[in-house]
Amino acid sequence: MKVQLGLCLVLLASCGESTDNSKKEYYSAIEATDTNQKEYLDENAEGLSQAEKELEEANEGTTTLKFDKMLHSFGKIKLQSENDCEFKVTNTGKSNLVISDVQASCGCTTPQKPEKPIPPGKSDVIKVHFKPSSQSVDGQPLEKTITVTANTDPRMTIIKIQAVVL
Repeated sequence: MKVQLGLCLVLLASCGESTDNSKKEYYSAIEATDTNQKEYLDENAEGLSQAEKELEEANEGTTTLKFDKMLHSFGKIKLQSENDCEFKVTNTGKSNLVISDVQASCGCTTPQKPEKPIPPGKSDVIKVHFKPSSQSVDGQPLEKTITVTANTDPRMTIIKIQAVVL
């Protein structure tokens, strides 16, 4: 639209006339351009509104979370022993917290997520069962990760467990 307006101004300026008719044509050209822009915006407003609405809906379900700890250490444990811990997760946002998935980095770690949404300000737990099937090297701690996927930004949060297996 700006190109059309500029073109119209160039044409009027190049004719060298400064009569009232040329001023009227100039103002008519501006009004026509403004009208075209207004019509364009009116025609596309529905599409823009829909895109804005979809963006709002996508963000409406996003919330925040906080864990009571990001790492749990079992200390020294025996090979093939059964070990359990919990990570308390609190919804610190304004929408329900929905934990859609929890995945462990190996088969010796089994996490269990809350099944129901967590309302704002409320807490629940992610339970983790750990049964080590191999020993740590030179008494160094083994570290396993649990990836928590939820309606947060970022979508994934990593919590960890650690143990020295004897």
